[in-house]
Amino acid sequence: MALDFNDPDLEFADLVYAYQSWVMAVINDEKLGGDETLLTDEIAEDALNAMRFLPGEVTSAIETSLARVYDVDADELAALLFPED
Repeated sequence: MALDFNDPDLEFADLVYAYQSWVMAVINDEKLGGDETLLTDEIAEDALNAMRFLPGEVTSAIETSLARVYDVDADELAALLFPED
């Protein structure tokens, strides 16, 4: 279910969850070779929309902590998340 950014009950935690889900899906699909693909267009769209409302410090903290948990180099993760940069 896609996030409704017009929902007055949307909470900060929902935005964090959307971004975190995207980062975890990218790590799973690109680095861990999971049996099933987790990344969907809906997950990516929610995460990119959530980024508009999340401070850079929050997205950076999510990326850094998940890179550590899944033993992925932070620079490599950044390249996976934002290949056009």
